[in-house]
Amino acid sequence: MSIQGLTNLSTEEQKELELAKIDFKMVTFTLAGKDYGIDIMKVKEIHKAQKFTFVPNSAPFVKGVYNMRGDIISVIDLRVFFNLPVEENEKGFENMIILRLEDNTIGILVDSIEKVIGIDSSRKQPPHPLFGDINIKYIDGVVENDTSLYIILDAEKIFSNESQTDSKEEIKVAAQTAAYQEMATAAAPEPDKHVNQGFVEETLSTYLGFYPSPLNRDWISKRLDSWIKQRGENNFQLNNKEDAQEFLKGFYSNCSGQMWSDELLNAVRPLLPRLGSTSLVWNPGCGRGYETYSVTALLKNTYPETVLKVQGNDNDLISISSAPGLLMDPARISPFYKEYLVGSGGGSQFNEIIKDSIIFEYSDLGNNASLPPVDMIVCRDTLSYLPESTQMSVLDFMYENLKPGGILMLGDNESPINISGWQVVENNGQRLYKKS
Repeated sequence: MSIQGLTNLSTEEQKELELAKIDFKMVTFTLAGKDYGIDIMKVKEIHKAQKFTFVPNSAPFVKGVYNMRGDIISVIDLRVFFNLPVEENEKGFENMIILRLEDNTIGILVDSIEKVIGIDSSRKQPPHPLFGDINIKYIDGVVENDTSLYIILDAEKIFSNESQTDSKEEIKVAAQTAAYQEMATAAAPEPDKHVNQGFVEETLSTYLGFYPSPLNRDWISKRLDSWIKQRGENNFQLNNKEDAQEFLKGFYSNCSGQMWSDELLNAVRPLLPRLGSTSLVWNPGCGRGYETYSVTALLKNTYPETVLKVQGNDNDLISISSAPGLLMDPARISPFYKEYLVGSGGGSQFNEIIKDSIIFEYSDLGNNASLPPVDMIVCRDTLSYLPESTQMSVLDFMYENLKPGGILMLGDNESPINISGWQVVENNGQRLYKKS
């Protein structure tokens, strides 16, 4: 249709044409006298709210947590978040928009909630760097509608994990603390271990990137019992990174991050798979290489005629880069390794018999493309630092790529999420998993 044709349309016809082009709807609201909008697809509902549960030690923009029909949600005062003035509230309630985001549900407080507006998304314009009172990175665009100029916020960017600083992570944990406390109080007068454990698990992943799952949950449950006895029913929360690190003491495997001791070498030796003329072993999460060298020396000692290849992988570039030149102090490790060491400037290194058997490579365990059939996988205390869905996919990948009769060695306090297909083999308290 020509421009001339468009101008000849009646007002009603022009409105019908505009309606036909609407492909974006937003909930509009005001902050400090200006008009804002948020994609309606991110809005779960609007709410008149009061009686928030205070979150100790949180930032000023955290209003607290709110019990919405049994669901505990964190509430952020968007005005304070953007350093905007907050009008004195004499109504006794707050205007709250409940957002359904990719990672969580969160409530935001605003001055007033206006209406739903539909627009043609092509009308959205990028904001000028000096436009408005808030950081431009949080603005999806601006649009004029019925003489009003709306600032469209990008909710995912505002509340995404990537945009959160460490202090905001601590705020998130504080909110979770209050949420679990409120749920525990509402559920029963006596402490609820399930609620307590839920809180601990959330904070372990937040502070340390440690992901509770069926892989390690038995240990966490037992540890929580002793933790509560040590700290008391009212002080079991993990309030900071140091608490989380203290909680995980005792989780890590014997000789984790060290050369294996005689005790561990002797416990594992009878459980090793039978190796043929050639063999491949995989050691993901090898760090600086202590475990890789330990496993290689043990296998070469047990099967001296086998052409052995041990692949050590890690996503820590500094560690994996230093692993080939790792220096040893013979006085601080088992005499078992002596025959495989040669003198070097500041200490000793493993000889060519061992080094020629090892390949160190940078790799992300969550993105394995391919792997030839292997006889043994050693992956201790590594899977617990991957999200549960990744843990499961990596374990499936390991099972598929192990030869029949191959051996999987997880951490001392880890076990396969799905035990079917694995046969538990043990010796002197050391547990490994054999592919059936």
